[in-house]
Amino acid sequence: MQYVAERFSSAERDVLRPYFTNLDGPVFALVNLPEVVKGALFARYSRSDKSLRRLFLDEFVGSLDVSGDLTFDASTGLRRAEELYDRVFLEYGDDSVAQLGGVHLACEQASNLLTKVLEWGRLMAYLEQSTRYIPYDSRLGGRYRYLRPPEVLDSPLGALYIAEMDRLFAAYSELLPRMLDWARDRYPKEPGDSDFVYKQTIKAKACDAVRGMLPAATLSNVGIYGTGQAYEALLLRMRAHPLPEARAYSELILSELRKVVPSFLSRVDRPERGGAWSSYLAETREHTEAVVRRVFGFEEPGPRMPVTLTDFDPEGEDKVLAAVCYPHTNLADDQILARVRQLSADERVAVLQAYVGERANRRHRPGRAFERTDYRFDVLADYGAFRDLQRHRMLTIEWQPLSPTHGYMVPEAVTEAGSESIFVTALNRSAALHSAMVLRFPSQASYAVALAFRIRFAMQMNAREAMHLIELRTTPQGHPAYRTVAQDMHRLIAERAGHRAIAAAMQFADHEVYELERLAAERAAEARRAAQ
Repeated sequence: MQYVAERFSSAERDVLRPYFTNLDGPVFALVNLPEVVKGALFARYSRSDKSLRRLFLDEFVGSLDVSGDLTFDASTGLRRAEELYDRVFLEYGDDSVAQLGGVHLACEQASNLLTKVLEWGRLMAYLEQSTRYIPYDSRLGGRYRYLRPPEVLDSPLGALYIAEMDRLFAAYSELLPRMLDWARDRYPKEPGDSDFVYKQTIKAKACDAVRGMLPAATLSNVGIYGTGQAYEALLLRMRAHPLPEARAYSELILSELRKVVPSFLSRVDRPERGGAWSSYLAETREHTEAVVRRVFGFEEPGPRMPVTLTDFDPEGEDKVLAAVCYPHTNLADDQILARVRQLSADERVAVLQAYVGERANRRHRPGRAFERTDYRFDVLADYGAFRDLQRHRMLTIEWQPLSPTHGYMVPEAVTEAGSESIFVTALNRSAALHSAMVLRFPSQASYAVALAFRIRFAMQMNAREAMHLIELRTTPQGHPAYRTVAQDMHRLIAERAGHRAIAAAMQFADHEVYELERLAAERAAEARRAAQ
């Protein structure tokens, strides 16, 4: 796997060495740092084009007291802890012990396909470099920032892959300054806004418009925090994944984690334990794929709306009301539900209003009674929107392979700026490269697909998670592509499912249209900075 190693001076390496498990590879863990510093580093990471180690040097190390850190030995007590863990685990089989040790891990120069593999697990925390805030017209080690899979480059398609990827990034680099100029003309600076707020808002608008031209091979940095148990599950999946990049990164991750929490990962590469588990995952995926292909053959997808509510419970609101009442009575569950069905309209309203209460903001959400009913949505959205929605990992999400099959949408801003031909030409190149690759490299062909192409995915969630997703993803600063999806979900819950009371409880769902999506958020951020 190709990786552009960052160069550090001898003095910089001396500063970095106590805090990072290696200074030369794309995967490394953070050690010997306060938790708040690691969290702040990852928060800054998502909106910076710098590597994490460079970010630490430039923005953090000057604020730390490292005088006592240079003699700190992170291995103190490690052997005894490992022996204790091995004894507890081997004698009692207590997997929960591995939930008690966590690691901050950085995965750099990962493709936009790999980031979705890394971010699959529910019980981990992630921050990913954002294509909304970071322009991708700069180069890394003299080359455009996209993955160069060795198996593709070593094939007869290698030269074509490099040529077409370079053209996609060249088109992006040509269009971005045009969109910046258009945005400045279209949205003049308002008197009350600072230069910083205005520049950040205009940059986000331009990046939003052109990010769809970037291919899924585009490199990103991901910060992960997880327990030993969560990392074990991640590695077992990655070792079974059909994408060579995922398997290669699994070895890098395992190597770095073993420097920090070795005992928690002792089973991963044992043939009879983790090896058997990964083989099971790979075999079931391959066999299922073969059977499904045989059953469905070449059936074509029928016409559908971008968001379809495919499954819901007609009695969902009754069941939520029954769940609201349950902890406040001594009656059986079915008895409560039977009584709820007899409530008058005023009584139903009174129960739900008491439970939802006066919500001062979207973070004031009702409790687990809203988990009593579910909604399943089939969504067709561009890959850029999918990347953001996939991060709602507490719900159930499954997605289909990324390909040009479902077409793309040209952003209105690009059309208004008179640059549609550049955008369309780039996406046509993307589709042609995918076609050239798909037979020889079925998994890697998705690297060629631009983020503006649509992907189909299913999202199943209870009403409580739906409230969280819909209210968060319809905020004014959200990207228009996923705001539309969340707005459609809200309408379907009210109108298709008929759960109007549940939909009404989602009072912070925003159905307005905003032209400068980031403006209010940037103004609020500046006000917070001024108040400090």
